[in-house]
Amino acid sequence: MVKGFLSLRKVEFVEKNVSTDLEGSVELVAMGYDSTPVTVIGDRELTGFNVPEIDAALAALNLE
Repeated sequence: MVKGFLSLRKVEFVEKNVSTDLEGSVELVAMGYDSTPVTVIGDRELTGFNVPEIDAALAALNLE
């Protein structure tokens, strides 16, 4: 859902599939998370699919 939402907003992103990408999985655990989605926008780490939080993070970077 996050990927589709960002695509609709025409925001470029990098997807890391932690089930097939060992480095991505290690990065996720190093950040302190054990489930997905985790979305990093600027210095914010957002969990789940929360439209207001995503929009606020994008607005803070002038990406909305």
